[in-house]
Amino acid sequence: MSTRVRPGTRQRTLDAVLLLAGILLGWTSLGAWWGADILPSPWATVQTLAEIMAAPDFARNAWETLRAFLLALAIAFVVGVTLGMLLGAHRLAGDVFEPVLMALYSIPKISLYPVILLAFGLGLPAKVAFGVIHGVVPIAIFTIGAVRNIPRTYFRTAGMLRMSPWRLGWRVLMPAALPEIVAGLRIGFSLTLLGTLIGEMFASQYGLGQMLMHAIDRNQADDIMALSLLLFAFAVAASLVLLTLDQRLRRGLRHA
Repeated sequence: MSTRVRPGTRQRTLDAVLLLAGILLGWTSLGAWWGADILPSPWATVQTLAEIMAAPDFARNAWETLRAFLLALAIAFVVGVTLGMLLGAHRLAGDVFEPVLMALYSIPKISLYPVILLAFGLGLPAKVAFGVIHGVVPIAIFTIGAVRNIPRTYFRTAGMLRMSPWRLGWRVLMPAALPEIVAGLRIGFSLTLLGTLIGEMFASQYGLGQMLMHAIDRNQADDIMALSLLLFAFAVAASLVLLTLDQRLRRGLRHA
């Protein structure tokens, strides 16, 4: 069996290594210039992160964030894909409501914080709601575009077979639009995580967002950088997984 590495894979690996080296070099240089009180070094940040993760309350806070985020992402995905399929399949409705969605999404989400707090109170529901409003619109917009790009022959064939709207969506639209939906999920993933963390900062007693808020209030640069590094690593890892899935789906469609 051949073990040769393809040139494209080798180049991507080299690019990733160079990018990481550049980030670490820039981080270290800025830390030396500004001082450790403002920007701790990468090694000091990793040490602080290890101490935070070893603390007794870390597991509870991490679980609170993960639970709220996964619930918000699931709701944003289901609502966004469903809404996107409906508006994408009905062009007139899509032409009317897509600009409305874009206008609503342009509103600063933090301005909706008092409304969400009054509606849901402190705790999990408010965090989930804040995460959903950040992630649902990008997923819906990507899904609308994906459904609009599906050849109209698919719809005519489904009409000849007298498919119900449910079967049309599940058996025809979803498989054909899946690569674009996954691309939208990549954007929605990051924004939902951001919204959940912001919700925790203002509407929760527990969670990584609340830990980050406490560190900001106390001007603890080492804790701020350590928690930011953890969240950044999680978001990048998840984005790479979704990117790999997206690429495989697109290759599968090209070879189908």
